[in-house]
Amino acid sequence: MTELTRRQALSAAALAGLAAAVPAWAQDVAATGAAWDLTDLYPSDAAWDEARKAVLAAIPGVAKFKGRLGESADVLAQALVLQSDLGRTIARVYTYASLKGDEDVRVSAYQEKQAQAVDLYTAFGEATAWFSPELLTIGQAKLDGFIATNATLKSRFDHSLANAIRQAAHTLSPEGESILASASAPLQAPGDISGQLRSSDIPWPTITLSTGKEVRLDSQGYTLNRDAPNREDRKAVFDAFWTAHGKFQNSFGATYNAQVKGDIFYAKARKYPTALAAALSGANIPEPVYRTLVAEANKGLPQLHRYFDLRRRMLKLPDIHYYDIYPPLVSLDRTFTLDQMRTTTLEAAQPLGPDYQARIAKATAAKWMDPRPRPGKRPGAYMNPGAFDVHPYLLLNLSDKYDGMTTYAHEWGHALHSLLANSAQPYDKADYPIFLAEIASTANEQLLVAHMLKNAKTKEEKLYYLGQQMENFRGTFYRQTMFAEFELKAHDLAEAGEGLSGEKFTSVYFDLLKRYHGPAMGFDPAYANEWAFIPHFYNSFYVYQYATCIAAATYFAQQILKGGAKERDNYLSVLKAGGSDYPVDILKRAGLDMASPAPYQALVAAFKDTLDQAEALLG
Repeated sequence: MTELTRRQALSAAALAGLAAAVPAWAQDVAATGAAWDLTDLYPSDAAWDEARKAVLAAIPGVAKFKGRLGESADVLAQALVLQSDLGRTIARVYTYASLKGDEDVRVSAYQEKQAQAVDLYTAFGEATAWFSPELLTIGQAKLDGFIATNATLKSRFDHSLANAIRQAAHTLSPEGESILASASAPLQAPGDISGQLRSSDIPWPTITLSTGKEVRLDSQGYTLNRDAPNREDRKAVFDAFWTAHGKFQNSFGATYNAQVKGDIFYAKARKYPTALAAALSGANIPEPVYRTLVAEANKGLPQLHRYFDLRRRMLKLPDIHYYDIYPPLVSLDRTFTLDQMRTTTLEAAQPLGPDYQARIAKATAAKWMDPRPRPGKRPGAYMNPGAFDVHPYLLLNLSDKYDGMTTYAHEWGHALHSLLANSAQPYDKADYPIFLAEIASTANEQLLVAHMLKNAKTKEEKLYYLGQQMENFRGTFYRQTMFAEFELKAHDLAEAGEGLSGEKFTSVYFDLLKRYHGPAMGFDPAYANEWAFIPHFYNSFYVYQYATCIAAATYFAQQILKGGAKERDNYLSVLKAGGSDYPVDILKRAGLDMASPAPYQALVAAFKDTLDQAEALLG
């Protein structure tokens, strides 16, 4: 993730000291419960409930400012401080309930506490729904005057006030805002229905692999077996899974069509010209960012096609099919203890400097992380930054393989991003958007793979890490951009008045699959049902940020590895900025214009360089 440091004052001996052994509480011995310490949030459930009730009782106090925001700068500042303080406490309350619930999802008491915390957010949202519309009645000139004369407004709320004015044309009356808020639940229905179809209604097939093992090919079974070592097994997995998906093409077509129409309804209601414009408006992302990404990824497809041919050669295949894209290029039997993951991540982060090293060493030695899987624990991995006044928490389910270590480095990068932003910004400006967040985590992964390559002892080990890097570029840049292009085409067709169906979506997606994967890639037409498998499509125009973030992360990682203190400080400035400005502007100040072709061309060049290294090793 990311946090670089500005000074090189620490000696190598001091740096080595920072990489002390993992504390005893976090060793790889099987734990009976969660390893993190949530008493930093609240010492007990009773203390949590007391805090929840106190903030719930305080929420109605916001109403005393209704109709008064334009009275004076001091009144506006008091109202904003109250709103901020309530939100800050509610976030901490929710964080505790959420983390406790994820320790063991089978414990209903904490699911109930999570529901109480959600209700708290709902009550807060309802009590403050009038806020933005009333702000807009004050007008920009008067607000600017308030900001100029009030230190609190200037230091804490200037950006959020300017952002509210920016979106004035798209903010409805209080009644209109209330109607749109009420519409949010039915507008989420397409995603809920498609998820239910995948989870419970499709009769998933069971097949027998060449090993004699029977596997049920639901979503999890497909994901676990699509990289089977035996090629005929992979083909059987793909054929059975996507054929089963295809039998529900019409149903998935109806749900995604409803999602697209819902996006268009929302855009029209807020007076945006397109659904894309509405989706990008929140973080003020210029539309050329999205369209330039798509255009440049398409220009860089020859390198992706070259990678697929290299994959064919490394897997010793006579040809390549879509079911051949997941098996690892090189196997690596090496395992890593939690202690080794920590030490290696600290070593990989040394180019970020001593301040970053000190922060990550202290954080990883504390009880902020629940690292290993166990029965009942929520799967996956995340960093939760919700408790601004405490510290981030990390839920991980680490394997002992290299992918476990990349997850470790990735999520701790997120945590350090939050720590740096929190240290440099007030609460109201610390929270950074997704457009920046994945830069930090992915940059840490880039530094990790560079460190592993530098220290690899054998050709096979080097090829393994190069393969990981190439797969990262394929999966995070090209694949996510392909998804983004599919979303764009689907919405463009709907906005042009074209009729949409599952068959139409499959046709659009199949054309993209063939273009992105090249003429040498073999496909069964059933594989084009893959679009119905992607839940991110129900969070519209979201996935493009994975592609923009890996492009930016690659740029910064290369700058850091090739440069010195100036380059580190430049990157660090992005992390420290938090949410104090629009993300595209923060990156521009760091020398990266995400609306230009440059960052995407740089990633394609890095991909080419990685391919060159792999081919040189293969001879």
